[in-house]
Amino acid sequence: MQIIKVENLKKHYDYYQKDQGLKNSFKNMVKRKKLKKEAVNGITFNVNAGEIVGFIGPNGAGKTTTLKMLSGILYPTSGIATVGGYIPWERKKAFKMGFSIVMGQKTQLNWDLPAVESFNLNKYIYEVDDTEFKRTVDELIEILEVEPLLKTQVRRLSLGERMKMELIAALVHRPKIIFLDEPTIGLDFISQKTIREFIRRYNEETGATILLTSHYMNDIESLCKRAIIINDGLLIYDGNLADIAANSDASIEEAIEKMYNNAESESIERR
Repeated sequence: MQIIKVENLKKHYDYYQKDQGLKNSFKNMVKRKKLKKEAVNGITFNVNAGEIVGFIGPNGAGKTTTLKMLSGILYPTSGIATVGGYIPWERKKAFKMGFSIVMGQKTQLNWDLPAVESFNLNKYIYEVDDTEFKRTVDELIEILEVEPLLKTQVRRLSLGERMKMELIAALVHRPKIIFLDEPTIGLDFISQKTIREFIRRYNEETGATILLTSHYMNDIESLCKRAIIINDGLLIYDGNLADIAANSDASIEEAIEKMYNNAESESIERR
């Protein structure tokens, strides 16, 4: 069953060009040159329930913008998307109750309080029953081995410890759909491995659908059988991860880099 459906999704931004210098600052007050950035430019894909799909692309490819549209944070310029049967940017309550997004470079936790306070806040936001809340949080705390850290201010946690708490906060309501945007960014090898093992276990035990972005190929290769690759806002591959390098002596990472370069050359030719 397809739980995420995306058709010709686009997000364009207008911005203004300005040359350096005081003179040009005054000139821009009278006349500015408007430009358009095509962050996401007509991508189409579907994700089946229970899949873990790697969403790959270089910096600026449009990955985070796409996840923000699928989570309802951003409105698209055009195109269609449904997540769990809902149009994300309509932000209906039932939709918000059924998904979570974790962004490795942003926190949902209160910086000055212990993480457990944020867990309790999410309990009320998502209207989780007391018994279910305790069962879920206790289970996640045990799996991630963070019980000694529950009374520590978030600001005093290491990056790896904070990411574990971010995951617990995001999973308090046991969402069916999870968007993970660089969940292991900046983590040491051991912490990356711990997070990967947790994601795999959570998927196996709950059947949650996970769309994962990461610049670490160990994350993608360890967790994903399928990859969706975008570059410069365009979809350039959607298929089995192992097939990417099947007909060459290159590694998957090398084959993907070649895809990026070919796509970039084609983009330059189109311009």
